[in-house]
Amino acid sequence: MRLRVEFTTEPFDLEEAPPHAVAAREAVQGAALDAVDVGPFGTSAEGGAGAVLEAVGELLRDSLRAGATRISLQVNVVRDGDS
Repeated sequence: MRLRVEFTTEPFDLEEAPPHAVAAREAVQGAALDAVDVGPFGTSAEGGAGAVLEAVGELLRDSLRAGATRISLQVNVVRDGDS
Protein backbone atom coordinates (compact mmCIF):
# COMPACT_ATOMS: atom_id res chain seq x y z
CA MET A 1 0.00 0.00 0.00
CA ARG A 2 1.19 3.51 -0.82
CA LEU A 3 0.34 6.53 1.29
CA ARG A 4 0.58 10.28 0.91
CA VAL A 5 0.89 12.54 3.95
CA GLU A 6 0.33 16.29 3.85
CA PHE A 7 1.12 18.39 6.91
CA THR A 8 1.62 21.85 8.33
CA THR A 9 3.08 22.95 11.65
CA GLU A 10 2.24 26.04 13.66
CA PRO A 11 2.85 28.73 14.69
CA PHE A 12 3.56 30.19 11.25
CA ASP A 13 6.40 32.57 10.55
CA LEU A 14 6.31 34.16 7.11
CA GLU A 15 9.82 35.59 7.43
CA GLU A 16 11.70 32.31 7.91
CA ALA A 17 11.01 28.67 8.63
CA PRO A 18 10.68 28.17 12.40
CA PRO A 19 12.61 25.36 14.10
CA HIS A 20 9.54 23.11 14.33
CA ALA A 21 8.90 23.42 10.57
CA VAL A 22 12.55 22.62 9.83
CA ALA A 23 12.41 19.58 12.14
CA ALA A 24 9.28 18.25 10.42
CA ARG A 25 10.75 18.82 6.96
CA GLU A 26 14.00 17.09 7.89
CA ALA A 27 12.07 14.10 9.27
CA VAL A 28 10.39 13.43 5.93
CA GLN A 29 13.40 14.35 3.81
CA GLY A 30 15.52 11.87 5.77
CA ALA A 31 12.96 9.07 5.50
CA ALA A 32 12.88 6.36 2.84
CA LEU A 33 10.11 8.07 0.84
CA ASP A 34 9.70 8.30 -2.92
CA ALA A 35 8.62 11.92 -3.14
CA VAL A 36 8.76 14.96 -0.87
CA ASP A 37 7.32 18.33 -1.89
CA VAL A 38 8.13 21.22 0.46
CA GLY A 39 5.93 24.28 0.13
CA PRO A 40 5.60 27.56 2.03
CA PHE A 41 2.32 26.54 3.69
CA GLY A 42 2.67 22.77 3.84
CA THR A 43 4.69 19.74 2.92
CA SER A 44 3.65 16.48 1.29
CA ALA A 45 5.43 13.17 1.03
CA GLU A 46 4.62 9.83 -0.57
CA GLY A 47 5.88 6.31 -0.24
CA GLY A 48 5.24 2.84 1.08
CA ALA A 49 2.89 2.63 4.07
CA GLY A 50 5.58 1.59 6.55
CA ALA A 51 7.96 4.37 5.55
CA VAL A 52 5.24 7.03 5.62
CA LEU A 53 3.93 5.95 9.02
CA GLU A 54 7.44 5.86 10.46
CA ALA A 55 8.15 9.34 9.06
CA VAL A 56 4.87 10.67 10.52
CA GLY A 57 5.85 9.46 13.99
CA GLU A 58 9.24 11.08 13.68
CA LEU A 59 7.90 14.39 12.36
CA LEU A 60 5.36 14.55 15.21
CA ARG A 61 7.98 13.88 17.89
CA ASP A 62 10.64 16.15 16.39
CA SER A 63 8.41 19.13 15.57
CA LEU A 64 6.68 19.07 18.97
CA ARG A 65 10.09 18.91 20.65
CA ALA A 66 11.16 21.91 18.53
CA GLY A 67 8.22 24.06 19.63
CA ALA A 68 5.23 23.29 17.41
CA THR A 69 1.95 24.17 19.09
CA ARG A 70 -0.21 22.55 16.41
CA ILE A 71 0.39 19.99 13.69
CA SER A 72 -2.26 19.36 11.06
CA LEU A 73 -1.86 16.31 8.90
CA GLN A 74 -3.78 14.22 6.47
CA VAL A 75 -2.90 10.74 5.27
CA ASN A 76 -4.38 9.34 2.07
CA VAL A 77 -4.13 5.97 0.38
CA VAL A 78 -2.63 6.42 -3.09
CA ARG A 79 -4.41 4.33 -5.67
CA ASP A 80 -2.95 3.39 -9.07
CA GLY A 81 -3.00 6.45 -11.27
CA ASP A 82 -3.13 8.92 -8.35
CA SER A 83 -0.24 11.25 -7.59
